[in-house]
Amino acid sequence: MLIQFRFKNFKSFRDDTILDLSATKITENSNHVIHVGTEKILPIAAIYGANASGKSNVVDAFRFMAIYVLDSFAYGGEGDEKKSRAKRLKRTPFLFDTTSKEAVSSFEVYFISSENEGSKCYNYGFTLDQNGIVEEWLNYKARTARKYKSIFYRNRLENQLDLSGLSSNRQENIRISLEDEALIVSLGAKLKIPKLKLIRDWFYDSNLADFGDPIENAFLSRLIPPEFVDDKAVQDKVVKYFAAFDSSIIGFNVETIASDDDDDDSKHIKIDAVHRIANSNETATIPLSEESAGTLKMFALYPALQDTLENGGVLFVDELNARLHPLLVRAFLVAFLNPETNPKHAQLVFTTHDSWQLSNDLLRRDEIWFTEKNSSGVSVLYSLADFVDDDGVKIRKDENYEKNYLLGKYGAIPSLSYFDMFKGE
Repeated sequence: MLIQFRFKNFKSFRDDTILDLSATKITENSNHVIHVGTEKILPIAAIYGANASGKSNVVDAFRFMAIYVLDSFAYGGEGDEKKSRAKRLKRTPFLFDTTSKEAVSSFEVYFISSENEGSKCYNYGFTLDQNGIVEEWLNYKARTARKYKSIFYRNRLENQLDLSGLSSNRQENIRISLEDEALIVSLGAKLKIPKLKLIRDWFYDSNLADFGDPIENAFLSRLIPPEFVDDKAVQDKVVKYFAAFDSSIIGFNVETIASDDDDDDSKHIKIDAVHRIANSNETATIPLSEESAGTLKMFALYPALQDTLENGGVLFVDELNARLHPLLVRAFLVAFLNPETNPKHAQLVFTTHDSWQLSNDLLRRDEIWFTEKNSSGVSVLYSLADFVDDDGVKIRKDENYEKNYLLGKYGAIPSLSYFDMFKGE
């Protein structure tokens, strides 16, 4: 479970930024709180804010960290320096001042491993600049312990490399293979070091979906749930999922079609949705690609939703509300809030403009987050639980969150002006 994600100097977030899924001491919706050892964790973080305020950049920051962890073992080491840098994932620091572009960017998580791994707490992070990794650290503690113990620490600028939390032969393998551009965790997972593979796998098991990106949106809409093509039971499970919002879909016809080109061994999958004809025992089929945008989005969300709920990971979704009815979004949230549908303590972090979900009977104040950008282009992230009004008073749990948000009481709304450019002369 994700406890906290922290980052700095990434895109519009110049300063230290924290997304904290630890439960505060507020009393509403106490059934949302998940107890693991001494930690009290929340299953949801909903991020609101104006267009271009930085909501998507929170998700992008976690995506950057995850991809760097998964891929960096391949960075550097071969060919000349120019080719090495071209291969490395490009960071995007804050660009609207004279110092941030050259400053380090930092990324850090606190999380709890699965029960099979002992439900230990891990603190992992790294900083990097244009030349590669500057610092990297990994600490852990038992679920009931108070203090973290170090597994490793590195600092390129101070020429430090402390691997004392690993066995001597593992240390030697890392020292021989480590490059400035590569992360120890990424390299260690490739070398099959269990302690480091656990960290890499935690990021691998996280799911991200960006429905604000047309290219990724198109890619997601073509994803097929695992074993969907060959397993009728999986198809029936998807039908049951669809029945929550479209009861007319009663099945799927799935066909594997080979290429017409004799030199092409590739195949593609043709999926038709089977609909019930009203007042009749007959059915009609429609190519899945011709279903509504909302239906296609729900189909695209299914693989990540299934994987996250069944395995207890974290799902990040940018623009969850796009093309979905508010009641359907609410049903999506309830799936994470209900212990019966979420027995593995999966978590959902999402951005949205859907103020209808800003309800104190659905979300706690510490599950509601806002992004706001100031006149210097700097974004900030803050929770409703921490927000204080102009009189220095915190928000009460019985307030009308939606109304007050739209009135601008909590900030994080667009500064509107009329489209005067369309006025007649």
